[in-house]
Amino acid sequence: MSGGTWAMERKSYNAEFKQEAVKLVTEQGLSVKKAASDLGIQANMLARWKRESESHGVQAFPGQGNPHDAELAQLRREVELLRRERDILKKAVGIFSQQQP
Repeated sequence: MSGGTWAMERKSYNAEFKQEAVKLVTEQGLSVKKAASDLGIQANMLARWKRESESHGVQAFPGQGNPHDAELAQLRREVELLRRERDILKKAVGIFSQQQP
């Protein structure tokens, strides 16, 4: 490496991804190594998720997951709110445009 700084960005995975990854091993019969390779993650990480899932069940992955998931959910809520407001305004315009003095 020459001159620059190098930093590895840490990836985070949401609970659903982790659960589905574990299912590849526990329900589909893939080896940890094969499933991890297919998903593009480290085998030791998948093995840890599997252990956590076995010991904690559905409570295994309480973390926040990918911060983009939370942002996406928030944006979807905002879009829905804006759509409702738009629909109300359209109705109001229709009502007021029908009233003629």
